[in-house]
Amino acid sequence: MSEVVFTAVFASDHQWIAGRSWAYPDGGPTNPGDDKLDHLTAEPGHSRTGTFRATRRADGLWDTGLLTTEGSAEGFTVRTGDRLDTRVRLPTGLGAWPAIWTWRDGGNEVDVFEYHPDNPDLLEFTNHVGRGRRYVRDDAVRPGGLVDLSVTFGRRSVVWSLNGKRVFADGRGVGPGWHAYLIVNLSVCAGRYHPPPDTAATELSYEVESLVVYRDGPRGTAVRTGGSVDAPLHHVRENHG
Repeated sequence: MSEVVFTAVFASDHQWIAGRSWAYPDGGPTNPGDDKLDHLTAEPGHSRTGTFRATRRADGLWDTGLLTTEGSAEGFTVRTGDRLDTRVRLPTGLGAWPAIWTWRDGGNEVDVFEYHPDNPDLLEFTNHVGRGRRYVRDDAVRPGGLVDLSVTFGRRSVVWSLNGKRVFADGRGVGPGWHAYLIVNLSVCAGRYHPPPDTAATELSYEVESLVVYRDGPRGTAVRTGGSVDAPLHHVRENHG
């Protein structure tokens, strides 16, 4: 029987740290080696409402919203066997690079999803732990589109579903002892792999309407966390295409 063990409340300082991550060099605020124009900011309007925003800076970088459970008071980690369900509204502007992913101690990365509006019908699903990857095209995937995603972090296979339909099982998995922190963010592409923002653009955004983690098995010490859905020695993250 599955139990909810985490319900994201993005405004919660207990659940989330804003504007820094050890997936970025020295914890941020920039990561140009990963083709990002990001300048991470803790400013609440960039992440705490569940709408993740990026705004152009005068220096050519973009203030970008990022939340992570790493370093938070709760320090929640997803574990082998957990299922993460999320509903997101995809961005429309070129250069937007939204993602929900996991990270711990320089790795342990599984990408719930990545998206680039220049590939308007394509979602990227990647298990960097077991080296499984799939590009999935679907008519429901489009700039501004609302999609439901579900990922089960299986020991032998990580399984992704899109709008209730299984679309990829990698057959690799994360192993029996895997656990990792959550990251939700909006990056901005610098142009090496995907086009940068239009020169006239000043803001990009995407919305995470809900994010819930379920866990199976005996509950011993498991604690239900969060409120209503609505209301790392550290190394740099791998480049993504």
